[in-house]
Amino acid sequence: MGITIMTAFTIDLSPIARLDDAQFEQLCAANPEVKFERTPTGALVIMSPTGGETGMTNATLIARFVVWNEQNRQGKVFDSSTCFKLPNGGDRSPDVAWVENSRWDALTPEQRRKFPPICPDFALELVSPSDNINTVRAKMQEYLDSGLRLGWLINPQEQQVEVYRPQTAPELLESPVSLSGESVLSGFVLRLDWLWRLGT
Repeated sequence: MGITIMTAFTIDLSPIARLDDAQFEQLCAANPEVKFERTPTGALVIMSPTGGETGMTNATLIARFVVWNEQNRQGKVFDSSTCFKLPNGGDRSPDVAWVENSRWDALTPEQRRKFPPICPDFALELVSPSDNINTVRAKMQEYLDSGLRLGWLINPQEQQVEVYRPQTAPELLESPVSLSGESVLSGFVLRLDWLWRLGT
């Protein structure tokens, strides 16, 4: 399996400055070719572009959610280019996110146009070969602390999935054939046998 290694860099700006929300949005707008995130402490995370395998997997995953959502019509699906302003102060971009309609509709048009000040009901993070698994786990915990109802951390290299739910320890699944959207993504089932085969 040929994989291009990509890297995320975290820069602590606290010794010299702390970007406020407007400055962070200006930074992102001025550098559209770069993907930025921001931790709750204000550290800037610079994400490099993904490699071919990760990009293909991301596209396949988002397609599954879009097709289901077109039939379900109970929420909105977002790809990894969407940055959410979480209630705990972080600015994060899940690989796949879903927000229930009534929560999305409660936002003003300006809030929807900028970085939505809302935590997704569902978030998926796909672990790339260069990711530090503990960093991704901490990101999932950020989502939970901000109101996430269901989260999936998919690790293709280990053929594992960690399922995150409020007020309970993450559930580790070994090479699951499929995942259920449970009561959050009603009727959604994500098959994963195709993903595990990519690594064989």
